[in-house]
Order: sequence, then structure tokens, then C-alpha cells
Amino acid sequence: MRVGFIGLGIMGGSMAMRIHKAGFPLIVYNRTKSKTEPFAKLDIPIANTPKEVAEKSDVVIDMVTDAPDVEEVLFGPNGVIQGAYQGLIVIDMSTNSPEYARNFAERLAKYGIEFLDAPVTGGDKGAREGTLTIMVGGKYEIFQRVKPIFEAMGKTIVHAGGVGNGQMLKLLNQTVVGINMLAVAEAIALAKKAGIDMEKLFTVLSTGAANSFTVQYYMPKMMKGDYEPGFRAAHLKKDLKYVLETANKLNVPLPGTALTLQLYNALVAKGLGEKGTHTLIKVYDDLS
Repeated sequence: MRVGFIGLGIMGGSMAMRIHKAGFPLIVYNRTKSKTEPFAKLDIPIANTPKEVAEKSDVVIDMVTDAPDVEEVLFGPNGVIQGAYQGLIVIDMSTNSPEYARNFAERLAKYGIEFLDAPVTGGDKGAREGTLTIMVGGKYEIFQRVKPIFEAMGKTIVHAGGVGNGQMLKLLNQTVVGINMLAVAEAIALAKKAGIDMEKLFTVLSTGAANSFTVQYYMPKMMKGDYEPGFRAAHLKKDLKYVLETANKLNVPLPGTALTLQLYNALVAKGLGEKGTHTLIKVYDDLS
């Protein structure tokens, strides 16, 4: 299968490189041309538009920031739809909402184009190492056809059901991720005031019942003051907004998620949205 990859950011660049290393013929596109340089050095074709990606691919993957970006890539001027043909498979690996996924699928189906929503979790580390968890919504037979591509990028691949269910699983994941980060930030904030040694706190949290990916991967960064993103704070804020929109439609109260979103709103208001999600500790530093 010829694979086209659109969006070579923190996650997308590593994911596309894993596909290349797995032996799939690849063509890539990114709005900022400098992000394509590592691929050009490997003689991987660089497209000038998403339209060109579609024309030269059997499967087109997009990994962009939000639903409006997916809209632009798929349906905008020189978008995928302009170069698409019947039988093309489009996979949106960005995070947005079940509602958007179903909308994209319906519109692409009019052109005979298959669609899967397949958001991921695992951060920049998982993208680099090919150990992402991938949640896929859409037709099972299409999922089976492209599963080898997913296996190049991820370790755990879950077919979640119909279109939109991949996004729903991702939003549920982000609910836990956000509240978990909140818990770690609160523990660190209290430990600082109480005079507790951070290394000892890390030992306890990372070996006992409180252990988690957030503790293992992000807490050491928080302790060192390294706030470079594995996943941007502004992106988690966006995801939590979608969680609450979905919960409101279903009349499900999520007070913990609502509080977490407000704290990320504060973080973004401080001008730190492009830093990592673990930069939440700075909000607690201010509050303390």
C-alpha cells in the first residue's frame, strides 16, 4: 500500500518515519516545509499539496491539530478531496470529536472514499518508539486492510466499532490523562510547601498504587523544570473541551474534567499553551 502522510509535527513526524521504516512506499506533506527535511534526506517524496498526496496514495493519513485543520486538509483548496478517487482510504489520526468524525465520513462517502478515525495516545515517546495505542473507528474490513500500517506505529491497536468510536475512546483517555496530571501537580505543590524531598516523593509515587505514565514520564520533567512538550498543553485543553461538549450532550456530569479544563485555560492564558501538559505545575506554583 502506498501511504501519504499529512502533518509532521511532534507526533506526526515520528509516526511517518515509522511507516517508512516498515517498508511502505511513502509521500509526505507539511505546511511548514522545514519539517519535511528529514524525509527529503531519505529521498522520500515531498508533496506540494494534500491533493498531490491523495493522487499518489492508496491510504492518506492526516495528523493535524484540530477539526478545522482536518477540514482544511481534506476539503479545502488543493485538499485531499481534489485528488481523491473511489476506493481511497482516509485515516484521521488527529483528536477531535465523534461528531466531527461522522461528519467527515459522510462527506467522503459521497465520493466513494473510505474513512477511519484513529486517534492515538502515548506521546512523543510512543511515536518515536512505535509503541502508540491506536483507537480505530470505522468499517472492520477497512480496519483489517490497513492494520499493518497501524502496526508500524503502535503496539496496541483497538478496533472500537463504528466511525466516531475511535474519537470517543480517545476523549475518555484524555479525561484520565488530564485528571492524572492534576493529581501529580497537586502532590508536587503540597510536597514543596511541606519540605518533602522530590526524589523520595518520586520513589513512592512511581512504585506504589499511585504509579502511572504521568508519574513515570512527566514527573521527572517537572522536577527538572523541563517543560518542552511531549504533548502540548493547548492540545490537551482542546481535547478536554471536546470531552465536556460530548458529556453535555449526553447529560453526564464530569466535575473533575471541568476543573482540569479551567486550570489548563489558566495555563494557556499565561502564554504557556505551546509547552508540555506537565507545565500545569506552574499554575499551582502561582496559586501557592
